[in-house]
Amino acid sequence: MNIIIVGAGEIGTHIALGLASENHSIVVVEADEKVANDLNNRIDARVVVADGTSITVLIDAGVAECDLFMSLTSDNNINIVSASIAKKLGAAKTICRVHPGIQRESLFMDYGEHFGMDYLFSSERLAAIELAKHVRNPKSSMVEEIARGYVEIQRVYVSEKSKFCGKSLMELDFPARVRVGAITRENQSIVPSADEVLMPDDLVTLFGEPTKLHDTVLQLQNRSGKDYKTNIVIFGGGEYGFSLAQSLESWNCRIRIIEADRERCGELSDQLKNVTILNADATSIAEMKEEQIGEADFFIAATEVDEDNVMTCLQAHSLGTKYCLPLIHRADYADAMTGFGVKMGILAAVSPREATWKDLARFITSDRFHLLQKLEGVELIESNVTEDSPVVGKRVRDVEWPRDCVLVALLHGARGQVPMAEDELRAEDSLYALVTPKAKRAFLKLVAP
Repeated sequence: MNIIIVGAGEIGTHIALGLASENHSIVVVEADEKVANDLNNRIDARVVVADGTSITVLIDAGVAECDLFMSLTSDNNINIVSASIAKKLGAAKTICRVHPGIQRESLFMDYGEHFGMDYLFSSERLAAIELAKHVRNPKSSMVEEIARGYVEIQRVYVSEKSKFCGKSLMELDFPARVRVGAITRENQSIVPSADEVLMPDDLVTLFGEPTKLHDTVLQLQNRSGKDYKTNIVIFGGGEYGFSLAQSLESWNCRIRIIEADRERCGELSDQLKNVTILNADATSIAEMKEEQIGEADFFIAATEVDEDNVMTCLQAHSLGTKYCLPLIHRADYADAMTGFGVKMGILAAVSPREATWKDLARFITSDRFHLLQKLEGVELIESNVTEDSPVVGKRVRDVEWPRDCVLVALLHGARGQVPMAEDELRAEDSLYALVTPKAKRAFLKLVAP
């Protein structure tokens, strides 16, 4: 693919190096000469020292033949202007990094549609989503987010004592928009029909809106969580901590944020009504003891400093905290912590760079689909509905879907959900489906012929 990246900061450099290693044709535009030269010494790509909002610079970079344009600086205005201009100049697809505040405002106005961009994201919010999924389900064998975080995937074992055990799928009183996508039994996964019966120790792959999925998982595992509030402590009240607290606020949990800056504490108190804000320093073992951090179920370190995040997690674990999650900005450090951190009481480490790469990977393909997950015998794929697709304008129930294929998520514009029978399919919708290898071809023929 021909790809142009504006911005060679932490996120831009990580994405550019990853793409260059996959032999894509890359042009990076960076205004800071030193930063540009540093990247130029590390990458097999064209690096241009210039203003990414300049029309002449973008034309010279080949924007008219660009398959994918990504604005990844830390400045909202630069990113929005450059991505908007790139779209007007002929870029096939444009991606824009924004501050999480801008993304939150997209509930009131579609910035992508207004400025002519295909996708907006914030690395802070993506990292918060990754952290939150570990908090909500520390015991699940897999927890992932799709459709921009609106739909969650979980794999859980069915308890023989569950009220759902021994019932067919059509008999299950699941909440609306919660779906069983696959069942793994004796190391073989199947895409189940409505009359498939759940058996003890089945590994069930569930899809649904996160808050609704939580109670369903507890019932499948024959666990009760309604009378217990999960005790969560977040170290750092910056955008990472704020986004995480906001995503968990509606859950049955008690959240405290430890923030050393008094002024920032006041801002957080005004914006988070169901969260306790503590003006304290979590790097002090005395203050951690005073706040009884050892009694917390989760301690999540989400500051900008990797060393503080790791050390405070180790301190929290030594005090008795059950699960610890550090935010690690260097992706290679995050991999090491995830691999060896269990021995030190760390459940998982999350990298904003890696969370961003994971989110944007679906755009970096020339195929008709993007492979998201491979399970035992089935695949989770994403494909965009083309204008000439026979499903355009039809309701989900009116389409004759292939056997061994189940729709698990639908992304329309900026909103994602598990599809219902009456939902109408439109061109440019993203469809997520679990398919067997045989069903994949028939599914793609329907969606993206």
